[in-house]
Amino acid sequence: MFHTKIYLDNAATTKVSDRVLNAMLPYLKEAYGNPSSIYTIGREASIAVTNARTKCAELLGAKPSEIYFTSGGSEGDNWAIRTIAAQGAAKGKKHIISSAFEHHAVLHTLQDLEKQGFEVTYLPVHENGIVRVEELKAAIRPDTALVTIMYANNEIGTIQPIAEIGAVCRENKIIFHTDAVQAVPHLHIDVVKENIDMLSLSGHKLHAPKGVGLLYCRRGIKLTPLIFGGAQERGLRAGTENVAGIVALAEAMTAAAETMDEANERHKKYAKKIYDTVMKLSRVHFNGDLEHRIPGTVNFSFEGVEGESLLLQLDLKGIAASSGSACTSGSLDPSHVLLALGLVHEVAHGSLRISMSEYTTEEEIDELCSVLPGIIEKLRSMSPLWERITKEEKK
Repeated sequence: MFHTKIYLDNAATTKVSDRVLNAMLPYLKEAYGNPSSIYTIGREASIAVTNARTKCAELLGAKPSEIYFTSGGSEGDNWAIRTIAAQGAAKGKKHIISSAFEHHAVLHTLQDLEKQGFEVTYLPVHENGIVRVEELKAAIRPDTALVTIMYANNEIGTIQPIAEIGAVCRENKIIFHTDAVQAVPHLHIDVVKENIDMLSLSGHKLHAPKGVGLLYCRRGIKLTPLIFGGAQERGLRAGTENVAGIVALAEAMTAAAETMDEANERHKKYAKKIYDTVMKLSRVHFNGDLEHRIPGTVNFSFEGVEGESLLLQLDLKGIAASSGSACTSGSLDPSHVLLALGLVHEVAHGSLRISMSEYTTEEEIDELCSVLPGIIEKLRSMSPLWERITKEEKK
């Protein structure tokens, strides 16, 4: 029976680390009380939430009062965008600026707002997958209420000039939100120094469990209540807190901050191995920017290869990877991220994303590099599209 030996899809989700699991366990089995209760077991849970909030805030350069725990990145994105959209509309400001390749948690929210009369400018990301600050400046209007641009892309790993974008927004008195779900496991972030007003992140990308995240909201910005029914999260998000998950998130963020520099250096080395192996093949495209990206995420497109077939062949070798975002894996459409880079549909369909974690080993990368060229050759030998490409080359 086949099973996954090598996991290289950490941008989709990560395993819970032993360190994080051990931090969680007391709040699942012993200090399991409701944080709203006044007896000892409840107070222990409440203290754990308070301590976690403080820890998360410190790691982002924020204040504890600016941290709101959520179920993950999608909820945080929705909460931030809809809050500022509603406040902007009340002042006659119904224009939003974003990028063409945001996560669908942002894009679909913006599309819904467009149906409600908002106008959205989607900035191009060009062939290297990076927004140009001068194009952001040109897009700003008197009725612009919000700029929402992701910190690092989930498919190609490119990092945006966040501090510069934030400075432009601050100068023009526009709220700046960033989806930092992919960035937090790999980059040191300071919301004050980088002029970030609102930031979303998710625990399951950095070895915490699924179902917990946070939204940073700068003091002075009033969030719209998300869930009614209780006083949790300062009355803005009702519901008994996921204490174990919140503790796990703080522990995971702490661990990531301690290890990311060393892990990034390893990932640069591993990424170069993959790049050197793959680029020896013909008709291959590296997607994104070689310099301004998360070191542990690489994305290639192979002409004459169908992405889903490539993933299945890798799976047969015990290797788990991705052809794009896990949130759209059920779609037959090519990646909107790769189309935003200017790739044609046929090329975008043949993409492969490799995303590493601190647990990725050099031996695993060597195994990938040893089997990938053969898989590409096998799939191309069966591909009518590749046959057509090679015939056109000979003309």
